[in-house]
Amino acid sequence: MDETAKPLRIPPEMAIYAEKHEIFDLVQVNLFTISFDNNIEIPVDLWIKLIQQRLSKIDCVRRGWVLEGIPQTREEALSLQEAGVAPNHVVLLEAPDAVLIERSQGKRIDPVTGDVYHVTFIWPEDKEVVQRLERQKTVSEEQLVAQLMQHHREVHALRKTYRNCLKGIDADQPHVDVFDQVLTYILSRHCSVAPHTPRVLLFGPPGSGKSLQAKLISQKYNIVNLCCGELLEAVSADVTNMGELIKPYLESGQQVPDSMVLQILTERLSRLDCTTRGWVLHGFPRDLEQAEKLQESNFIPSRVFFLEMTDDVAIERVTLRSIDPVTGEKYHSLYKPAPSPEVQTRLQFNPKDSEAQLLRQLKEYWANASSLQDLYPEAVHINADQDPHTVFESLESRLVGRLQNDA
Repeated sequence: MDETAKPLRIPPEMAIYAEKHEIFDLVQVNLFTISFDNNIEIPVDLWIKLIQQRLSKIDCVRRGWVLEGIPQTREEALSLQEAGVAPNHVVLLEAPDAVLIERSQGKRIDPVTGDVYHVTFIWPEDKEVVQRLERQKTVSEEQLVAQLMQHHREVHALRKTYRNCLKGIDADQPHVDVFDQVLTYILSRHCSVAPHTPRVLLFGPPGSGKSLQAKLISQKYNIVNLCCGELLEAVSADVTNMGELIKPYLESGQQVPDSMVLQILTERLSRLDCTTRGWVLHGFPRDLEQAEKLQESNFIPSRVFFLEMTDDVAIERVTLRSIDPVTGEKYHSLYKPAPSPEVQTRLQFNPKDSEAQLLRQLKEYWANASSLQDLYPEAVHINADQDPHTVFESLESRLVGRLQNDA
């Protein structure tokens, strides 16, 4: 250029060309490399700008990203947040200083792939890779101790900065175990504090403990416990048109028509306590048609559980239970026998608990179970052949967290 012809103006096309081919980015990276190779401290804002530019690429946007080596200080963490770089999960790998010093001394680098190996813990099987391994740039033990001390000074502030999404993991164990724990954490979803109303459906064969589990859930989480059979009996006892309509069915042991059951159920689910506190429903629906009608009424459960056990266990649980007509106490020949011969003599058995009646109910349940499971593919299957509190813990572990569809 002619230096006498000033001021010089760069044509607009040059700026467009530079942006298109990322010339400015290339210059910035070159400056960064020069600074890094000459051990010049790189300004935080330059670090952040480079990271921000890289994370804005389409592959990071679509596939996500893993950021390692930064932030190392609270200042860097806050600068990342100001730039809009907010990780969903933060993993802090922790190990004793002695272990870290030992690992640093045995570290080897593959110059071709950049993979990191260790002479003791991780050694490549490929002989060609072994031949080209190089030692990491030597860092004296004094320098390493100084770096660890600096890390210990900063780590508390980093914990505080990322306290809502950080998980510490013990790195002093086989790398496969560390990876499994890290992967489990990053695949998890953080619990949302947004309000949501639980709507729970419990399925299971007779004797699987649906009533007991619904009672435990209701007591602990203040959810409305709805047993369809008890609800129908309560309505029939009221002096209402619907009560008079369903009373003959209940007295004769016939099944109440689905339209009436659904009308009663939807009215109950629409009340304020159910809409504000949530509900746990059992005893309905019993088949695919009833389940579809429930969904058409816009009462869609947020959790569905199938309590599973064999017919032999159901027979043992149901046919051996009895009740004391004097005290109302319930007993079971195996699990809770009568405390005295006097109580034993007055125990009564419900005709509905006969083996013939139970087998008919089991046949009906299993005939509809597969279609109900197809309708609720996200349902959780729980082994009900366990202690009731163990079953409740399994239910609870899947009840308290929100589903991805809820978020």
